[in-house]
Amino acid sequence: MATNKLLWSSKLIGVFFIMLVCTLSANAQFLRTSYFMEGVHYRQQLNPALSPGRGYINLPVVGAFNVSASSKSFGYQDIKDIVDNSEGSDYFTSDDFMNRLKDDNQLNINLNTDILSAGWYKGKNFWSFNVGLRVDMGASIPKSMFSFMREMNGVDFESLDWSNFDRQIGKESLEINSYAEIGLGYARQINDRLTVGGKLKALLGIGNMKLDVKSIGVNTELNGVTADTDWSSLTPEQIANIHGTANIDVEASLESSFKGLNLRKGDEGYIDKFDFEAGDMGIAGYGAAIDLGASYKLLDNLTVSAALLDLGFISWSKGSTSIAKANTDGLSFDSRNEGDIERFANIVSSGEILNYDMLHMEMDETDTKSRKTWLHSTMVFGAEYALLNNWLVVGALSTTRFTKPKTMSELTLSANIRPKNYFNVAVSYSMLQSAGKSLGLALKLGPLFVGTDYMFFGNNTKCCNAFLGISIPLNKRKVSKQG
Repeated sequence: MATNKLLWSSKLIGVFFIMLVCTLSANAQFLRTSYFMEGVHYRQQLNPALSPGRGYINLPVVGAFNVSASSKSFGYQDIKDIVDNSEGSDYFTSDDFMNRLKDDNQLNINLNTDILSAGWYKGKNFWSFNVGLRVDMGASIPKSMFSFMREMNGVDFESLDWSNFDRQIGKESLEINSYAEIGLGYARQINDRLTVGGKLKALLGIGNMKLDVKSIGVNTELNGVTADTDWSSLTPEQIANIHGTANIDVEASLESSFKGLNLRKGDEGYIDKFDFEAGDMGIAGYGAAIDLGASYKLLDNLTVSAALLDLGFISWSKGSTSIAKANTDGLSFDSRNEGDIERFANIVSSGEILNYDMLHMEMDETDTKSRKTWLHSTMVFGAEYALLNNWLVVGALSTTRFTKPKTMSELTLSANIRPKNYFNVAVSYSMLQSAGKSLGLALKLGPLFVGTDYMFFGNNTKCCNAFLGISIPLNKRKVSKQG
């Protein structure tokens, strides 16, 4: 029996903690609440045209620290239960848990860090540079998997009913993408209304994994009898010939491009764990990406903006890539074979969200090849209206991030007080990802910036994030004669 009982195994989680520690882990993809805070340079993560009031140097690690997690189904306690998933865990037997689930349940986690980053003005131009780490993780778990785990909870070989059991479990998926980024940004105010910006990024691939479980079918059959069989009419010989059979049929594939992360086979030749060798860790692929943005003043008090982020790819080398597929013959069990009943019962009642024994995946040495993956691009649209001589600004921001397994969209409304470049305060409300149960806050006070788009409101919180930044200010922006 495989010991991995998590959607991502404990060893795999260890890989990412090691990666984050070794690379001075820190900041997340972006903070929506910062978008209309004029004195905050972190908003350039959402639009490279939004240059700040002055240059900066971010302190390592604490210069830009952020992490975010979101799901429309799982709350904080649900995620904790799934990750813990220890022996005897039975969270999936709770009616409250099952009632909260949707047919398809997604979870997205994003981690980023700028190990080194700075921005400065040179005439009318604003330049920026950063070296950072990006990690995106997305998972999809069907409700049918939890229903199956609940139905099989406590089943053993003595109580197993072999007659007419047929369950089809829906699609599962897991995708993880991690890479280092070296970026050079540029922004310029073309005139008193139009500002444009862009960022070129060289990408160093740390690792990518994509697990796609298209279907799992589990069925049993009692051979030698039918629904109309009169058991009283059967002879002892006929009864002795009655036996149960079971089949587990899976369509699944796994593609992994990680140096230092190896897929290991169990005694039966199927993959049952991941082994991580820190000494073998290295660059597994190379790529490039670009960010593009613009801001335009329609009226003196009304400004609109738009951006396209992370338009790029990573090509993963053949030497760091492993391919595995589920055995097309499936798993078969016969009650006449010694140990088959107990082995089948152990597999189906394991309580594992990702059950390696059930997937019975084999290495495919013939299909190993280089791979190309695309980044999770983001489309951004914003509109802001300034009041009280630009002291108070109200804004609306739409973001659409093309994550896996499904696209994530958000609409954020915010009010921003920005009397000085060194002092900005913002309050935001995001209405889609958190089902309307969210509140965002952000504060810039001198070199310190703290913020969140989704505050933590207890165990049922479905979306949360936090951002901490500390930077050293540099030269100010020179205001043109046009204003």
